[in-house]
Order: sequence, then structure tokens, then C-alpha cells
Amino acid sequence: MRTLLTVNAGSSSIKFSLYSIAATPDGLDPVLGGAIEGIGSAPHLAMRDAAGAVLAERRWPEGAARTHEDLLGGLLDLLAHQHGADALVAVGHRVVHGGADFAAPALVTAALLDALAALAPLAPLHQPHNLAPIRALAAMRPELPQVACFDTGFHRTMPALATRFALPREITAAGVRRYGFHGLSYEWIARRLRVLAPALAAGRVITAHLGNGASLCAMRDGQSVETSMGFTALDGLVMGTRCGSLDPGVVLYLAQQRGMSAAAIEDLLYHRSGLLGVSGLASDMRTLLASDAPAAREAVELFAYRAAREAAALAGALGGLDGFVFTAGIGEHAAPVRALIAARLGWLGVSLDPAANAAGQGRISAPASAVQVWVVPTDEEAMIAHHTLTVITPGGAT
Repeated sequence: MRTLLTVNAGSSSIKFSLYSIAATPDGLDPVLGGAIEGIGSAPHLAMRDAAGAVLAERRWPEGAARTHEDLLGGLLDLLAHQHGADALVAVGHRVVHGGADFAAPALVTAALLDALAALAPLAPLHQPHNLAPIRALAAMRPELPQVACFDTGFHRTMPALATRFALPREITAAGVRRYGFHGLSYEWIARRLRVLAPALAAGRVITAHLGNGASLCAMRDGQSVETSMGFTALDGLVMGTRCGSLDPGVVLYLAQQRGMSAAAIEDLLYHRSGLLGVSGLASDMRTLLASDAPAAREAVELFAYRAAREAAALAGALGGLDGFVFTAGIGEHAAPVRALIAARLGWLGVSLDPAANAAGQGRISAPASAVQVWVVPTDEEAMIAHHTLTVITPGGAT
């Protein structure tokens, strides 16, 4: 069996999935998936097969000095033991930022890696961690092809005006522009809609990727025309610990009047704001929905209000709205949040079927709704796998 591995690395975790390369129209069959979490403290590996059965689990002691390279090496050894040392033929990686030059998935070379590292200032909390496993695998298995798949790539179809800030042209030329993120998720949803609702897929659709990181994307005929995130993954919606859209004057105030350093402001906006900051309780939507604390309720309502406000702006960019898709952790599993957002979009013709919304699968709009509303699970790993297969096998699956 020939296999392909996908890797989605963060500062303290590595999510992974393994696919077999199959002679089927889809070209890929899921074999297993899992994650290594707690990197830097007490690493924990959990691996399950495609049916959800536990295949392997391992814990390292608190304070264990385990790097991404150590843990990836252990993962490769485990996969080789299960499927053979020569089964793995390529690895695909999620890379948050492709900048202005990289849109399509690309085979990793030393030159590409250097160019992507130079983009780290545009995504300082993501890019270095995305690139760490690529470097580690290149050192361990230099002959193994690796493919970089960019979260910004899907948004390269946005009109030029949608990418501009009203800043001097020389600053724009230096790369300060709106890029958009969560592109691999949106690309997967566009792909699935072509199967689930082909006529809708060709129309005007807003997809809401709602999770700890959250954003919206306006799509026309399956292509991005506008999105809520901009220069960084801090912009747009209220998120788990991120503030979303913010008057830039607030940043000036914090620096000039409160004496906060750039590092302190970064920590505040990325790690201590959002649902956590408003509620003072948690960044997890499940915890907030279960709480009767007024601040928890306010955090949930603000999350929904801002999502609906941004959705209305995106509907304006589309010139109307035919469909709305919820995806990602909150979007797929939090029926009360979907109901709050839909209620604020009633003026656009959005109306939910309460029973369908509670079930949370497929089409959840009322029969008379002018706008189709769907819940569609995202699968960024599958999108990475398809891109990787295409890159290593020209003319292969897409």
C-alpha cells in the first residue's frame, strides 16, 4: 500500500492524517488520523483508524524535552511499523501564509522554504510552527517529497479592491494588504457543495468557518471574492482568544497611554481577548453555552452579532445571497449559535428549520427560506491530501 501523510502543525500540537493512494475516482482513502498534543510540556499521541477505533496512544512525562523533530521521528517509526518502511511516498503540510507570490500548492525546495520563512513576520504565531516539521522531515527523510499547501491561496481570486487598505502605495507594495485565511477549509466546502448542491455552488454563498479561529468567506461560483480576515488571522470575527476587528486607535491608546509594549499588546489581542476576554470564563463555546453567567451569555451574543454583521457586509460584496454554510467546530456543533446568527440575518431571507438545525446535518433552512442554509463538515486534511497527490502525480486527483 502506498500512503500519503498530511501534517498540520502548531506551537504545541501536530495534527496528522494518513491516506492510501487508491485506484478510485477520488484517488485517496483515509487510513488513520490523530494528533500529538502538549508539545513542550507533557506530549500525548493519540491515533485512530478511519472508523474511530484507537490504534495507538502514548504519553510522555511532564517536562519531557520533546521537540517537533523527536515526535515526528517517532510518528514515522510508528507508521513504518504498521504499514512498512517504504509505504509513505509524500507528506503534505498546511502553511498558513503564502504571501503575494505563492497561491498553488508547491513541492518544497530549499528556495521555497527560505521564501516562506521570510513571510514569518506576516504570521508570526503560525508560520514558524508550520515550517518546523517541514525542516525536521527534510533532515530525517531528505528523499521524501513534501508539499506546502497555503491557507491564503484560495483567496487569490479576490478582486484587487478587496485586497487593499487605504494606506500609501509604498506600504501596500511592501506586502501590507488583505490576504485572507482558512482557505483550505473554504476550498473543501466549495468542493463539497458541487456534490451536495451543484446549483447553489454556482451561486452566491457565504461560508462561516466558526471555531477557536473564525472567519467568513463570500464565494461566487466556488471562488473567493471577499473574506473577513485580512492582513493577519487576527482580523474579522470574535474568536476564542482573539479580538477580531478592532479600531487601530485602540492599539495606539494601549501603547501611548497605557505604556504597553508591542509584545504585551500582541499577547492581549491574540491570547487574552475574544470569547475568553469578554466572558472572563473560557474560550470554549461549549463551556459558555452551558454557563448561566451573564458575561458568558454576552460573549456568545457578541460572537453571533459580529458574525451576522460581517455576513451582511459580505452579502453586499456578493450583490445578494443564495446560500449560507456553517462549518468547523462551532459551526458544525453549536445549534444555538447557528440560530442566533440566522435570526440576525432574517432580513436577508434566512430562516432555519428548528428540527433540522438541532440535528445539525445537511440542509437546515426552512422550506420557505429564500436562502439555503447548510451545515457541511470541513476537512482541511483531505484538501491537503488531494493537493499533495496532484503535485506529486501530475494529472492525478484534484
